[in-house]
Amino acid sequence: MQYQVKQTDELTEHEIEYILQLWDIPAWNAMKSTYFRKFFKDSEFHFLLNPDDSILAIIRINFDFVLEISGERIALAEAVGLISNYRKKGNGSRLVQYFKDNVAQRNIETIGFCHENLRPFYEKCNIEILYDKAKAIQEKVGQEWVNSEDNDILIFNISQEKKEKLSRLSSQNNAYLITKE
Repeated sequence: MQYQVKQTDELTEHEIEYILQLWDIPAWNAMKSTYFRKFFKDSEFHFLLNPDDSILAIIRINFDFVLEISGERIALAEAVGLISNYRKKGNGSRLVQYFKDNVAQRNIETIGFCHENLRPFYEKCNIEILYDKAKAIQEKVGQEWVNSEDNDILIFNISQEKKEKLSRLSSQNNAYLITKE
């Protein structure tokens, strides 16, 4: 097995089609490669590959991720879109370890999110989890701020200071996802 990292513009047409197939998000299923590259321009893709270069698992880093906590803007990388094409084969957990080592080695401050039902997977991968803290992250939907749908914040690589700020999140101390206008 091989670990590989690619920038969005390095992805082949076939890889883009396969990524979209694996993610299976209805709104994205018909996305063309030109739009994919534009839509995910601030991303990096991490793969676990078979010897024949077929994709076994994928995770994406979103570099366009900013939280505002107590008036301070904190730019982080967000790990999203982890999926394995075969369940219960260890490919996802193997990729998570390569990924964690990669962002630590490159000193990329990276967090992710998960729902409560995925906690056992990340616990098995030895990923530090800030339990029930993601709900305190507010996202703007239309004109309203709403709670994140995720439960937990995953710590892949982050400074102690930023981890402490995230660990103090609560319904009285929200973070706000800042998006580009």
